[in-house]
Amino acid sequence: MKYFWLLSFFFLLGTELSGQIKEPVKWSFESKQVNAAEFDLIFKAKVEKGWKIYSVFQEYGEDVIGPTPTAFYFDAGAHFSASGKIQESGNRKSEREPLFDNLKVAFFKGDATFTQRVKVSDFSQPIAGYLEYMACDDEMCLPPANVDFSFKLSPSASAEAPKLAEKADAQQVAKEAAPVAAPEPPQQPGIPGRQLASPVKWAFESKKISEQEYELRFSAQMGSGWSIYSQHTDPNDGPIPTEFNFEAGSHFALLGDAVEEGKKKTGPDPYFGGAIVSKFVDGTAVFTQKVSVADLQQPIKGYLVYMACDDEQCLPPMDVEFEFNLAAGTAGLAAFDPASGLRAIDQSIATVRETYIAPLGNCGTEDTTRDSNLLWTFILGFAGGLLALLTPCVFPMVPLTVSFFTKSSKDRKSSLRNALLFGTSIIVIYVVIGLLITGVFGATALNELSTNWIANVLFFLIFLFFAFSFFGYYELTLPSSWTNKSDSMADRGGLIGIFFMAFTLALVSFSCTGPIIGSALVQSATDKLGPFVVMLGFSTALALPFGLFAAFPGWLNSLPKSGGWMNSVKVVLGFLELALALKFLSVADMTMHWNILPYEVFMAAWILIFGAMAAYLFGFIRFPHDSPVKKLSLIRGSFAFLSLGLTLYLVTGFFLSEKTQTYNSLKLMSGLAPPAHYNLLLAKPEVDPVIKAKYPSFSKCANDLDCFKDYQEGLAYAREVKKPVLLDFTGYGCVNCRKMEEHVWVDDRVWQKLAKDFVLISLYVDDRKPLEEVLLSLPRQEKLRNVGNKWSDFQIVNFEQNSQPLYVMMAPDERVLAAPRGYKEGVSEYIQYLDCGLEVFLRLSETEGDGPAGEPLGIRE
Repeated sequence: MKYFWLLSFFFLLGTELSGQIKEPVKWSFESKQVNAAEFDLIFKAKVEKGWKIYSVFQEYGEDVIGPTPTAFYFDAGAHFSASGKIQESGNRKSEREPLFDNLKVAFFKGDATFTQRVKVSDFSQPIAGYLEYMACDDEMCLPPANVDFSFKLSPSASAEAPKLAEKADAQQVAKEAAPVAAPEPPQQPGIPGRQLASPVKWAFESKKISEQEYELRFSAQMGSGWSIYSQHTDPNDGPIPTEFNFEAGSHFALLGDAVEEGKKKTGPDPYFGGAIVSKFVDGTAVFTQKVSVADLQQPIKGYLVYMACDDEQCLPPMDVEFEFNLAAGTAGLAAFDPASGLRAIDQSIATVRETYIAPLGNCGTEDTTRDSNLLWTFILGFAGGLLALLTPCVFPMVPLTVSFFTKSSKDRKSSLRNALLFGTSIIVIYVVIGLLITGVFGATALNELSTNWIANVLFFLIFLFFAFSFFGYYELTLPSSWTNKSDSMADRGGLIGIFFMAFTLALVSFSCTGPIIGSALVQSATDKLGPFVVMLGFSTALALPFGLFAAFPGWLNSLPKSGGWMNSVKVVLGFLELALALKFLSVADMTMHWNILPYEVFMAAWILIFGAMAAYLFGFIRFPHDSPVKKLSLIRGSFAFLSLGLTLYLVTGFFLSEKTQTYNSLKLMSGLAPPAHYNLLLAKPEVDPVIKAKYPSFSKCANDLDCFKDYQEGLAYAREVKKPVLLDFTGYGCVNCRKMEEHVWVDDRVWQKLAKDFVLISLYVDDRKPLEEVLLSLPRQEKLRNVGNKWSDFQIVNFEQNSQPLYVMMAPDERVLAAPRGYKEGVSEYIQYLDCGLEVFLRLSETEGDGPAGEPLGIRE
């Protein structure tokens, strides 16, 4: 247990050597009817060899640190109730768990089955929820994982529910009054390589035969290579037949069975063990159901079930709800997901997407944000490497290692070559770590990691742990067996020996470099390539002296001797870690709206930290490994006065700004401190009560600017006042957003334009406030649980980006005026961008004038 949590942290950062996300447990779900009202819900876990999951029932209490038991959480509802406790079966064992200090635990290896009996009172509603489990092998545990499930039960003899793949509750659904044809599922925008697998497009139409008879047509357009199965396929053979289920009602009656047409193939299917199946291949399959209608005013509703397969895979069975309004002559997809009961929304807007691709005006499209950010990420890593060189774990190794190469090599040329190989090996080792993290975590996951409150609180605690290690209260060490094994490999000589000498250096220096590497990795986690670039910078700085001193060995004599000054470097790094820890707690505080670390508290804490660092450097404070400061050296004195100056500079952050009616934000603290308007002591700026009463999201944002935090409300107000919109995709934990607000928006010329010429809509993509109901994104087939999920989905489906900040100028009729702009500092350029958008808007107002109904530009529906 000594190293378990430390190793788990670095596993989460992606340093696990396989470089792949492990998924050793596959779940499937079934239901079995017991009697007229009771069903058994069956949860089956297929566990890979060498892995295990933990029993629902454990002997240890909640206050004991142990593995997470398997647990099942059902969405509340009056339509069902649980009958007794959950039952479990399989290869269950009860043994001591070495990963948790030999705690006695119960677990399953191989297959495990969990069964919950339920009594159902309303079969029209699904029984949904999620399960939680933890998987471990003999060396590590994966983080607890959640799997959603949903059962749509039917009281019949053949009530067994189809098996579902993990998280297979995403169904094809659409908005109410959708077009007759379901839209083609697009590639998920903004996330490369992720394709939504929905190869069947359904369309619905009705045809009048006589005064009371109608024909309902269901057309399935299959993608190339995909098939769906005939209604007459035996489900016991494996595939799920296409099935039509109508909601009961006295206003209509079915006339016979549904008739099916299309290119059908009957024969043995190797995918299902050679069973004889009947399926439709290629083109379109049409199913026709005749009905007799007694009341045209009532819609005919229901859902169909189908399974789609190609030559390599079968997708989980899908439900599609339908609705025929015969009086109006319309038919389409229903607006709810039948498996989960979630309301589906499609936030894509045709006019926005069209004009995003081809904006109405040309205001420049060049965006150097990514290159600029990666450059600063490299500089961050390089600076971390330079700091690591000065620590007592690394600095003494430089002359020792270089001297070893120069003395053991035959000539200066081979000495130089070996030292360069040693430096290159250091770069390779650390860059591979960055590549592993880049491969394991995608761009969206990294961005969510940087704003997730749990991750940020964890980072806060880890940084506190690092800080007190640097202060000298304890040492962070890796298992000695690791170092000994690497050291023995280094004795082999040659290229392999040199590589393992570098690997040994990385292990031995971990207690000093680990906190610096962890800090740099976390800071770079907002970009997909960030971990790779930051590790390249770190390792380059760390490897540089070995190559230089090998080339110029005489320089070794000029190096200062190891001594107490290196401990002072560690202590200073401890103060910096302490300050950075508060930054992560601040992100969690703002995204969760805890209000425990407002601007004043944060700034006061930083003033105390850097004031204490100045006192330490002046010799007034000592830590465990420090010796008394008898004489203040020039370098130490310089850093002491620099710390004191920084402390006084931070005090000026409490000066008030007349324009923003809040504290004067310090440029040096942009992205670190909370925004100045997130304060505790100052009176909250008031907004127009009339507008606030009409639009509840109307509030004050950065720099005391009026803004809307809901897209539809802001758009409605823009139509009302006939002004263009500046759409601001931002986040509480977005560093570059704070830089733009505190470096660019604060300029009086920019501030005036935002306040008077635009309607500002700020959408926070990391707002963790729960939505009133969980929604399902139709284009992306993902659940939206909180406000941030909703606005992030809105950004992705319309602008194919998920990075912040993103600024979009739009007319009130939802036409994009100019290409969106990301993070790019420069007041003059930003003013030109805003002016260009305003000119496009005014030019359109003059040329288009009033609409056909006499409405000015921007308010036509």
